[in-house]
Amino acid sequence: MPKRYLSIWFPHFATDRLVRLHPELRDKPFLLYAPERGRMVVRASSRTLSREGIKPGMVVADVRAILPSVEVFPNDPAAQGKLLKDLAEWCLRYTPVVATDPPDGLILDLSGCAHLWGGELFYLESITSRLSKGGYDVRAAIADTIGSAWAMARYGSSSPIVEPGRQAEALQSLPPVALRLDAVILQRLEKLGFRQIGQLIGIPRTNLRRRFGDVLLSRLGQALGTEPEVLQAVQPAPVFQERLPCLEPICTAGGIEIAIKRLLDMLCERFFREGKGMRTGTLKGYRIDGETVQISIGTNRASRNAAHLFKLFELKISDIEPALGIELFVLEATLVEEVSEAQEALWGMGNSDQASIAELLDNIAGKVGEKAIHRYLPQEHHWPEHSIKAVASLEEQPETAWRTDRPRPLHLLPRPEPIEVMVPLPDYPPLHFRYRGEIIRIARADGPERIEQEWWLQTGPPRDYYQVEDESGARYWLFRLGLYGGGKTQWFLHGYFA
Repeated sequence: MPKRYLSIWFPHFATDRLVRLHPELRDKPFLLYAPERGRMVVRASSRTLSREGIKPGMVVADVRAILPSVEVFPNDPAAQGKLLKDLAEWCLRYTPVVATDPPDGLILDLSGCAHLWGGELFYLESITSRLSKGGYDVRAAIADTIGSAWAMARYGSSSPIVEPGRQAEALQSLPPVALRLDAVILQRLEKLGFRQIGQLIGIPRTNLRRRFGDVLLSRLGQALGTEPEVLQAVQPAPVFQERLPCLEPICTAGGIEIAIKRLLDMLCERFFREGKGMRTGTLKGYRIDGETVQISIGTNRASRNAAHLFKLFELKISDIEPALGIELFVLEATLVEEVSEAQEALWGMGNSDQASIAELLDNIAGKVGEKAIHRYLPQEHHWPEHSIKAVASLEEQPETAWRTDRPRPLHLLPRPEPIEVMVPLPDYPPLHFRYRGEIIRIARADGPERIEQEWWLQTGPPRDYYQVEDESGARYWLFRLGLYGGGKTQWFLHGYFA
């Protein structure tokens, strides 16, 4: 089968990425810069700025002199490279062979694929239209060789599809830069008067080699198809999925349980071989009436413990409606992470606190939902609301110890809420306070505990905290912001004790 290649070029790739993240920049002139030899140099310009003649390589100070309103942002090659790889993986739906063409292009081997879209033109339009709707400025071309497709996508002005065997004709009028040559060779060609690729095609190879070396011959041959060029295709992420077709439709909860156990055994065996574990998984059941039912689970740490994972799925079996029967079960681990040897040892220890906690949290989450479970660690801050932080993993360890020398409420409000108080004397606790329209009379009190602000973060008055108990035994954490005699003071409710 003859080879056919699609080259995709994103003329404003770096700035289109930023516009996708910050839509308010869409119609604004802005650029990306990077330091070079002590100066800030333009690396990419937005579409609006490109129309003003601003190009990569210009000095940022010169651009600001021309357009004072231009916005500037640092260039981020790493993020652009990751996005390009993500786009390459997205293109795998069009062909199994896709390669990145840094910094702003993709190459697809479409051999044997285009007919599925009704031909090469519809194939090309399907890809480019979806990329354009996604916010990318895109150009593309199809040809027999990678080199000629690359050249036509960037410098061609005629049809984006080069007929098979016609790449030499298509390249005739294009400039030598379309051959992917470095600046030194291009300068030499410019000095000798070579303005079009067609001028080079008829010259004997020995003459070209003597003047320009092997690089020019190699690039010219790759474009014309006389030299081979190999794609370094991206490797799609492995799909952790197992399928279980049924000889007879499954209609009972017992049959569904058996199917889940078999699928988990197969999937966990693969996890053991590859040193991975499941964080989220989805079970899909394909019914004989054409409908699909599914349930999903999540874990607090990567797990390949089939018994534990089955318990999580078992909690949701009642959500599956088999109707006339399920003829195919598919179990997929939608999020997979590495499992360390230490972590694996924990799973095998029946008395392991960490493993028991993880399993307990997974079981609770399966019943009440993942959003109902939170974990907090201490932080080095004076203000109580800043002295803790939320974490998503059981693996993260605290950087400082919990403070135990002073009593702290079990329930700390995310923001202190203002209250009205009756205070007999300065620095005394309140006799009663009004909160949300209710008067709460205080029977006992302890304090104050003074907490200052961190002077290196912010300035302002201190807080004096009091532990108070009302007549029914409920306990509260109150504080006064500010000092009597030093300006206006305010009182707040900040938490509840058990």
